[in-house]
Amino acid sequence: MYLIREASRDEIETLRAVANYQFKSYVGDKLIPDNVLLKISKNTGRIREVLTSNKVRIASIRASSFTFNLSLYAAQILHKYVDKLRVVVVSDVVEDLIKGTSVFSRHVLRVDNDLRAGDEALVVDELDNLLCVGKLALSPVEIMFFTRGVAVKLRECRCS
Repeated sequence: MYLIREASRDEIETLRAVANYQFKSYVGDKLIPDNVLLKISKNTGRIREVLTSNKVRIASIRASSFTFNLSLYAAQILHKYVDKLRVVVVSDVVEDLIKGTSVFSRHVLRVDNDLRAGDEALVVDELDNLLCVGKLALSPVEIMFFTRGVAVKLRECRCS
């Protein structure tokens, strides 16, 4: 069970600091507006999701590390303001990605070297159009080296 309530000023500042740290740039103000809602666990009292004022999910909070699992809405904001966090895939697999499959190493053209396995990543095509958001399964070096295996586990993709 969950409780939805408005975020306090301290909670907003904390969430912005987490975003700035996690995404290695100052996007906290863009990602977390002043009027966010929080979905709170009734059992633990911890934040589970961050929502816009119209209850669109911005991100979920990982309980183990208090970091963000991005929604496509948040990925669009990051895509607009951050030049990093990208995994560039070949155009041939765009239609398959939109169906929600994983990104395989053989389909990756470039990957941001600042990313690490387990980080949130923006999957884009060769023209830098945002396709999906997901979590890196391998390090950038492994992704570029291997020709088999999952590189990014997709969470959410745009509609075709």
